[in-house]
Amino acid sequence: MEYRLRRNIKLVYGLAFFHAFMLIVPVLVPFFQSKGLDLAEIFYLQAVYAAVIVLLEAPSGYFADVMGRRLALIVGAAAHGLGYFWLNFATDFWGLMIFEIILGVAMSMMSGADLALLYDSEQALANAEQEHTPSLANLGFTKSVAEGTGALLGGVLAMWSFDLMILIQSLTAWVCLWLALLVMEPPRDGVIHDPAGKNSQHAVSVREIWQHLAKGDPILRRVFIALPLYSVVSINVTWLIQPYWDSMGLSLAMFGVLWFAQSLTVAVANRCGYALEKKTGAVFALFVIGVLPLLGIFGMAFGTNWIGIGFGFVLFFSRGLYQVILVNALNRRIPGKFRATLNSLNSLLFRFGFIVTGPALGFVADRYNIQTALLLIGVFSALCFVLITLPLIKAVRTLQAAAV
Repeated sequence: MEYRLRRNIKLVYGLAFFHAFMLIVPVLVPFFQSKGLDLAEIFYLQAVYAAVIVLLEAPSGYFADVMGRRLALIVGAAAHGLGYFWLNFATDFWGLMIFEIILGVAMSMMSGADLALLYDSEQALANAEQEHTPSLANLGFTKSVAEGTGALLGGVLAMWSFDLMILIQSLTAWVCLWLALLVMEPPRDGVIHDPAGKNSQHAVSVREIWQHLAKGDPILRRVFIALPLYSVVSINVTWLIQPYWDSMGLSLAMFGVLWFAQSLTVAVANRCGYALEKKTGAVFALFVIGVLPLLGIFGMAFGTNWIGIGFGFVLFFSRGLYQVILVNALNRRIPGKFRATLNSLNSLLFRFGFIVTGPALGFVADRYNIQTALLLIGVFSALCFVLITLPLIKAVRTLQAAAV
């Protein structure tokens, strides 16, 4: 049992690697443009992708809590492979929409289940009492390295042929399904497992989930809101950064190099997250998470050429920090029996936020320019800092004072 639980953690790392190993990511905007789409249509497609996740995120998390993380991962991994297989045949807007819908199903099934399985496996291995376990940082590091490696290779392949790039992508995508089939369903609190590893009793109550979130730890509530908001800021800048580079006349190969460097920045920040919080304290770490996006976004908006590109790395460093610090703060306060559901609900808020903001920013970027869209995101990030991050810092200080 212990061996299989430890293997679970490695399998989740493998799933994370091949799920994030996307050759297409650093050149996705040019690829879509090669199919005749403008920037507004590209943002619209991403809004459709987010809408699918919004519709399925909470049900998929509940599915993972009730039916098991393993089954959710298998379904999601199969959809992931199918989506990239279909991309070989997508030639226009509607074909690409089908691709985004299938990938939305995959993401919704996997996004909460993988993290829940990781925490459940660690708890079963008696690591639950540790405030900071290395697995979450390792998971973020693995995803960032995979994304960066894929970006470096994808940028080179795109210079040669988009078709070859998509073919290789569609083959590697199926590795996720193979890894998901090797996963063992871990035991967790509130659920009884039979010897075959299947759930024989479920203790998941929607009312209990709501009460835990609404009436429980005040830090949990604030983190639950802060995490999707910072993710909305990050994803919007991510979708603007490729046309931002294109406006500077950079080659697709350079797109891959820069995306690799950004992913490496996120990976380094993943590694630094716990150390920063431990050395400087949670309050300072939260302040850094709130300030760095402002510096990065406004620096991109007002900077020119490589100066603006350099400021973008500041934003991605912040992204790596909150992916570890805030996600860990959230999951340490969630019981294992509905951890997947609450993680999925958190992702749902993020996707809904992108549905609201993404197409509008795409329209602004097309109608005016990239800098104007960046300024709007910067203003939104400033509001998040004042209305969300500062109250969260105050709540942490109150908790620390009470503990003295």
